[in-house]
Amino acid sequence: MTVVSVKPVSRKRNQFSNFDRIFDEILNTRFPAAYPNGNSLKARPAVNVIENGEGFRIELAAPGLEKQDFSVNVDKNILRIEANKEFKAVEGETYKRREFGFYEFKRSFQLPETIDTAGIEASYKDGLLLILLPKKEEAKEKPARSIEIG
Repeated sequence: MTVVSVKPVSRKRNQFSNFDRIFDEILNTRFPAAYPNGNSLKARPAVNVIENGEGFRIELAAPGLEKQDFSVNVDKNILRIEANKEFKAVEGETYKRREFGFYEFKRSFQLPETIDTAGIEASYKDGLLLILLPKKEEAKEKPARSIEIG
């Protein structure tokens, strides 16, 4: 038996006539995970969780929002972060294409017992929501010390 390599035939005719159709299909594709309600963008923003000796820091990427769009609360050691924002047209402008008009998400985190929930702080700057979760005193790392033998 002989192995023969076959080169596919290139169809160059009409390659530009399909360009508009292909371009339109790409732009009109609605990703189900991101656009379940048509013009509502529901996505899970990216999160970094960093631990140091004093506690944890959660960094949540949410550009385009303002601090009043967020709701952060703790109940029974569960941290809940929610955001809702409606994008409205500016007077005198008309949408020619509108793929989002509302942005919302909900994220929940089970906190360890070592977190001092009364000391949790949150801030929002440059598209990044920062949440500081301090550890309880007894859970903080203690510096190494020398013990004298008596």
